[in-house]
This record gives sequence, structure tokens and C-alpha cells, in this order.
Amino acid sequence: MADLFDTGDEPSGPAPRPLADRLRPQTLAEVIGQDQLLGPDGPLRVMLDAGSLGSIVFWGPPGVGKTTIARLLAHETDLEFVQISAIFSGVADLKRVFETAKQRRRAGQGTLLFVDEIHRFNKAQQDSFLPHMEDGTILLVGATTENPSFELNAALLSRAQVMVLTRLGEDDLGGLVTRAEEELGRALPLEGDARGALLEMADGDGRALLNLIEQIAAWKIDAPLDQKALSQRLMRRAAQYDKTGDAHYNLISALHKSVRGSDPDAALYWFARMLEAGEDPRYLARRLTRMAVEDICLADPQAQSVCLDAWQSYERLGSPEGDLALANAVIYLALAPKSNAAYAAYKAARRAAKKTGSEPPPKHILNAPTKLMEDEGYGAGYAYDHDQDDAFSGQNYFPDTMERPEFYQPVERGFERDLKKRLDYFGKLRRERGG
Repeated sequence: MADLFDTGDEPSGPAPRPLADRLRPQTLAEVIGQDQLLGPDGPLRVMLDAGSLGSIVFWGPPGVGKTTIARLLAHETDLEFVQISAIFSGVADLKRVFETAKQRRRAGQGTLLFVDEIHRFNKAQQDSFLPHMEDGTILLVGATTENPSFELNAALLSRAQVMVLTRLGEDDLGGLVTRAEEELGRALPLEGDARGALLEMADGDGRALLNLIEQIAAWKIDAPLDQKALSQRLMRRAAQYDKTGDAHYNLISALHKSVRGSDPDAALYWFARMLEAGEDPRYLARRLTRMAVEDICLADPQAQSVCLDAWQSYERLGSPEGDLALANAVIYLALAPKSNAAYAAYKAARRAAKKTGSEPPPKHILNAPTKLMEDEGYGAGYAYDHDQDDAFSGQNYFPDTMERPEFYQPVERGFERDLKKRLDYFGKLRRERGG
């Protein structure tokens, strides 16, 4: 019986295949990039040479070969390749896949199950793979763009080796262009600077590059294009960025550490990368203020005010004008003297407070508003500091049972150099007065 929508017309020839599909490698040796995995000493090559391929989780950005490598692994190990996506598959689909794999195994054929976007499966769904991995029903190869440490169950990770795939470098992308031109039978109509711009537009994504090449190959033009003309015709690939994903945390970490490392150029670069990717400037303003109170502290007390003023300026101006106020704060923080002494002191004080529990303050610094409290010794012997010639009594303010700690240890940088002098001065007086 014909399909309801079947017109009865047979296609006159094969359907056109996208360039990315036509250039898909047929052997692992043809894979471009990922030498750290596929090279002579790479873990994948070692596993294959030893005949002991185990379950794997590929972690890497889009368009770097995760699906292709999984398919070729199945070919090299004579396993049946089965592919599913965690986006479109549910429990019923998994049951069918596992049952078919069992039947295939009874017939003497193994199964390599490739699960794209495996991190999108919930805990129960991820757990369902475990017994079938352990009894050999399937060899699991998962692919994820998110950090497996956060997205995958520990039980699953313990049964699979995580292998990291990296974005394609300029040489890798250049090799892909050469292959594409050989497949097309002609050179791309691009001048040298435009070829370089094309690689930048792909942003390390081989699939995106081939899609761009396919667009260029379809143009009917008389002369090669320069960089400006190419940029007018093509849009670069959107940067990989998810405001709640791994890339988000990687970039803010890079910004924070560049500020901490006193490198204003690197800090500005990561700041700009996040803005270009669509990050909320208010989030950046909040994080910059945190950097001021964590990594600069009292070495430059003005740093916090600079951040708050920049934040307020952004709220008044909005983007893009207000972005410059935040950029000014980035530069200021990067070049400010650094100290985490106050941060370290705060954490040490919190640890001490947790450890000492409910120790009461010494009685001499307690008020005595009632006769009973006065009789109990509250306030007895308290020395009012302003009554001293130097406004310093040197008394003890810690619990009587607690040995005096030293939480705050300022550094010899910025304003903390002056604070250290004051701290040393009061410490000397305290020792002289037995406090």
C-alpha cells in the first residue's frame, strides 16, 4: 500500500548530499585534528591496537568529530553502530535499543551505542545503561559538550573513560578547506586575507566551516573576494557560550584569574569575549566587585568603590556606553596592588568561630545594666580606651579560654603596607601592656 503522501514519482537521481557528509572520513587516519587521542601514543589508538576498546565519553565543543570518530570505532572493531540522541529519546526508546542489542549479541554481533548529548539524560536514564555496559550487551560511546564531572553520574563515569576533544586549530581548518576544494574540483574564490577570515568565522568548528564553504561555492561571482567583501556576505559562527554552561564558567574564571594576575590586556580580552557572547553586563559588574573584595581587599580600598561606581554608571547608561565604565573597572582592578589578606583573615575567623562554638566574651567587656550582672563581674576592670593617652588600652577581647589568634596578616603592598605598620604598632603596645 502506498504512503498517504506518496506521489508515485521515483527520484530521477540520488539526492544531493551536504559537503560535510561527502567529506566525512572513512577511516580514523582521515580524521583531521584530535592527534592527542588518535596519534600513535593516543589513548584511542592504544586501545584499538591492544584490541581492548572500552566505553568512552567524548567531551568537546561542537563540530570537532565526536560522531565521526564513534562511527569509525564501530567500523574498526566490527561492532554494529547504533546512534541515538538524548534530546529525542526516552525510556521506551532505550528499552528497545537494549533489547535489540541483546538479540544481536545472542547472534554473535556486538553493539557500539553512540549517545549524542548524553548529559541530557536524567539520573535514572543514565543508570539504565549500567547493567548493559557491565554484561557486555553494549559498548557505550557518549558525546557531550558539557563538563562530565558535573553532568554525568559518578557510576557511569566509573565505567567509562572520559576523552577530551579540542576545537580545531588553524592548520586543521586549513586542511579541511583543501579537502573541500578537492571535492568541489575548484579553488574557493577568495583572496588570501579572506581565506584567513573564513577560518576565523568557523571558530574551531569543522562542520560550521564546511557549511560556510558550501555557501561560498554556490555564489556566482566573477572575481575573488577580499576580507571585507566576504564579511559582508557571511556571518561568523556564533561563539560557543551558554550562560549557565561550562563555557560561561570557563570564561569568568579566565577573567578573574587575569585580573588576579595583574594582566589588564588579558582581562579586557576575556571581558570582551563574554560581552560578545551576550553575557549580562550586570553579572560582570557583580563579579568585578567580588574580585575587588577578594583579591585586592585593603591593598587598595578604593577598588571596591571603583567597581560600585562603574556598576552604577552602567545602570544609568546601559549598553553599549555603560560597558566602557565596566571596562575601566577591569583595567583598574588588574593594575591595583593585590592582597587576599582580609579574605584569608575572614575565612580563618569563620573557622575559629565554628570551632569555639558558644564561648562567651570575657566579662570585662560585657555591659552590666542590672545589679545581678554587676555582682557577677560584668564590666569589672574594663579600661575605656579613650581614657588612655594613646587611646589604646591593650586589653584582651577574645574569650578567656581562647588563645589569641592572628587572623589578619597584611602584605607589604599598597595601602596594606600602612595597615601593617599600624598592626605592628598596636601589637607591640599590647605585648607591653599584657593584653
